[in-house]
Amino acid sequence: MPIERRRYKMYNLPKLSVVGAGPGDPELITLKALNTLKSAKVVLYDALINRELLDYAPQAEHIYVGKRKNKHRYSQDEINDLIVNYANERGHVVRLKGGDPFIFGRGSEEINYARSKGLDTAVVSGITSSISVPANVGIPLTQRGTAESFWVITGTTSARKLSSDVYLAAQSTATVVILMGMSKLSEIVKIFSEFGKEDTPVGIIQNGTTINEKSGFGTIKTIEKVVAEKQLTAPSIIVIGEVVKESHQLPKELKEVSGFSASAYSKFLKIGAA
Repeated sequence: MPIERRRYKMYNLPKLSVVGAGPGDPELITLKALNTLKSAKVVLYDALINRELLDYAPQAEHIYVGKRKNKHRYSQDEINDLIVNYANERGHVVRLKGGDPFIFGRGSEEINYARSKGLDTAVVSGITSSISVPANVGIPLTQRGTAESFWVITGTTSARKLSSDVYLAAQSTATVVILMGMSKLSEIVKIFSEFGKEDTPVGIIQNGTTINEKSGFGTIKTIEKVVAEKQLTAPSIIVIGEVVKESHQLPKELKEVSGFSASAYSKFLKIGAA
């Protein structure tokens, strides 16, 4: 093998790095993630990543492999094959995924597949939207005396159904964060109502941490009306629990949302949130 070819192989060993791109704000990404992008030969990126992050990998080829509801450019099996093929041909492949790749991101599946094909692998954790998006509007998922724990649940399973964990979460006092749940909102409302949680506060944040962020607040009883009035759609995060009262957006939102019940509004006034 010629010396040049040996050097190329030495510095372009097949490798996959699965990298979390954070929730949407391009500044909410780790230094390690940026350094990993700078060494990529190919970047396979998802629909929900901020495209500005691709500027950190000008040397790499950028390939969109995003999957949105009913709009899959590639199947997961095809993405797995792309990873392996590009790694063997070009060297370092970065799989750039929104949020944290190990929180409903199928990152572990891609890592395991790459390893089974002999690739070196690495994982760079990202700032998960399940925590950062509520925080961006002032909602703490835990708070002394209010919420001792929180659930993070997928709203839509691989079988396209609502996770059965929602039934368990609805019976707890924990904060409940539901990702990919907008198409199942009516089911979620019904379940929480069955457990007497009609007056539990709810916040829904669409396109969180980005310039296109929108949000709406209500209770289990009123949130569907709020969503209709605000025209909230996916991608959104649903937060259910008493900690929603802490949102710094509530004073303005409560005045705008006519669907918020008078009794619930009165509760917020008493704690000084509006």
